[in-house]
Amino acid sequence: MNIGDLFDSPLKILIIAIVFLVVFGSTKLPVFARSLGRSARILKSEMTKIHDDDDEAPEGVAQAQAKPQAQALTSPQQLQIDQLQQQVRDLQAQQTAAVNGATAADAAPTNQPG
Repeated sequence: MNIGDLFDSPLKILIIAIVFLVVFGSTKLPVFARSLGRSARILKSEMTKIHDDDDEAPEGVAQAQAKPQAQALTSPQQLQIDQLQQQVRDLQAQQTAAVNGATAADAAPTNQPG
């Protein structure tokens, strides 16, 4: 027996309605119907939000694709900056080595007996 077979004739629907009325009572049925309606509205609004989020996704993808293009435009500039920073570090290391070497050379003759 299929669930669709329960609703194929008006007589079966009437019997199901009477069973609901007996089981839940006449006072609980309106509350049950209101609760069912609220649930349906909530479900509908959530589905709308999901579809709206799906519509916004291509714009987000376009923005995400625009960022790598902007980075590609600045990458030669960034490469130059990185090279200049490396040169500054090398010069500072050479200067530090020269200062350390000069002090070591200056200190060495004074420490040696002579």
